[in-house]
Amino acid sequence: MLGIIGGSGIYQVDGLERAEWREVSTPWGSPSDAILVGVLAGAQVAFLPRHGRGHRIPPTELNFRANIAALKQLGVTDIVSLSAVGSLREDLPPGTFVIVDQFVDRTFARVKSFFATGLVAHVSVADPVCARLGDAIEAEARSLQLPFVRGGAYLVMEGPQFSTKAESALYRSWGMSVIGMTNMPEAKLAREAELCYATVAMVTDYDCWHPTHGHVTLDEVVRVLHHNAESARRLVRALAPRLSNRPAACGHGCDRALDAAIMTAPEARDPAVVARVRSIAGRVL
Repeated sequence: MLGIIGGSGIYQVDGLERAEWREVSTPWGSPSDAILVGVLAGAQVAFLPRHGRGHRIPPTELNFRANIAALKQLGVTDIVSLSAVGSLREDLPPGTFVIVDQFVDRTFARVKSFFATGLVAHVSVADPVCARLGDAIEAEARSLQLPFVRGGAYLVMEGPQFSTKAESALYRSWGMSVIGMTNMPEAKLAREAELCYATVAMVTDYDCWHPTHGHVTLDEVVRVLHHNAESARRLVRALAPRLSNRPAACGHGCDRALDAAIMTAPEARDPAVVARVRSIAGRVL
């Protein structure tokens, strides 16, 4: 099943057959909203509006663990995350879609793991996105003639305020491509849940570094958001049937990320923590 996480401006998926909003409860509480489940171009799809319908939840207050766990509990195997971002590069103007391949996590007020005292685990996020999903996104973006770039580093800031000029300049000096507020710890949690994950970062503005484009304003962001959202819906409609032919095992090992990750000896594990984590790590527990 393909899971779509819709970011700012994307609160619905068009064309779903047999669509229904399902309330999902997880050991970490409720996700941002009910999850829209249905069939798109013959493929099973589950759609979660990251900020809730009506954009109710700010980035720091998102229940990232519940969002990922709810999708996993519904049977999702692959996640495509759609996110509005600012550009940190001249060659990535508003309207560009960036198929991200790396993240730098600068958030500081979020719980970042399903695991806890009593059950310790360390997964690799050296390559935090699934190249198979990236290949599919690239192929469909090219087919639809969308303006896109394959590859780039997404700097995840805490927010909800936009950057200072000094911060923007610093992140540019680090070689970052885009900046946003929502894909961490989302990508890390998807890896812990052994889900294939990829991000389409949709550029809405030039952050505040650009000498001729002025500071970020919400009016400008919203205007570009509407245009990007329609292109994103077209991309999702094209991706669904392509990704329905999923291989039995991910060639990049996303679905086996926990094979050697759990450090706590079986006799030392906290039964309560094990029971909570079983919904996303049952394969190895």
